[in-house]
Amino acid sequence: MTEFLTDIFEYRFLANAVAAAILCGVCCGIVGTYMVVRRLVFLGGGITHSSFGGIGLAYYLGINPLVGAGVFAVLSAVGIEASSRKGEVREDSAIGIMWSVGMAIGILFIYLTPGYVPNLMNFLFGNILTVTSLNIKLLAALALLLVVMFAIWHRQVMFVAFDREYAESQGVRTGLVAYTVAVLTAITIVLSIKAVGIVMLISLLTIPPVIANSLSGSYRKITILSVVIAIVGNLAGLYMSYRLDVPTGAATIFLLTIVLIVVKLVPLCKFKKRKRVR
Repeated sequence: MTEFLTDIFEYRFLANAVAAAILCGVCCGIVGTYMVVRRLVFLGGGITHSSFGGIGLAYYLGINPLVGAGVFAVLSAVGIEASSRKGEVREDSAIGIMWSVGMAIGILFIYLTPGYVPNLMNFLFGNILTVTSLNIKLLAALALLLVVMFAIWHRQVMFVAFDREYAESQGVRTGLVAYTVAVLTAITIVLSIKAVGIVMLISLLTIPPVIANSLSGSYRKITILSVVIAIVGNLAGLYMSYRLDVPTGAATIFLLTIVLIVVKLVPLCKFKKRKRVR
């Protein structure tokens, strides 16, 4: 542990990785809570996989892949929200369509790109050690924006997440809240792709809120606990990666899954023990 802490101050890429782990934890914890409470876990999967289409198109056009991913992610998030609000397409159906179409477009343009086919492993599975200072600044700005939004719009976001019809009856502008959160979810996903990866990101958005929900029923507490759990999980995964030379994203999800299993099993064991005593 001492060697790891020393290397953080000695190597810039490791310091960037630690910063990214913390900031991704803040962003994914806040956004993930909304997704889990609203029962839209696959919204994250739909946006992450549809953003792959933007990555493929960006490579074909010769521009920054994250710019293409950002455009596709935001358009997908807004499209899913719009189609579900108008009732033209069911929410789960819209997510499934965006998911598969985005991947198809990405693969198509990757193979149409002339010359060397780029290595997409870092986008699919992430590599937190490749995070740059610009990524850190963008993540920091997003984290600050999400914290401010959570502080100001806490009740509105909670109402929309739990019961949109009730929120509308209380005068909450559900459309503005839903579209804003959808866009921020897309931006969170795009900025976290490099650190976590498209494949692993849905787990980071889901597992911490599920663990937190097992410990509390308050939306505010679930959000705060999700942020803490995501940050600790990211840092623990980074340390495990440092010690064992394994992918950070996979290590993080592995550790968070173990915590989830333990949290879910402990109450079950207590229940069985009480039943036996009776």
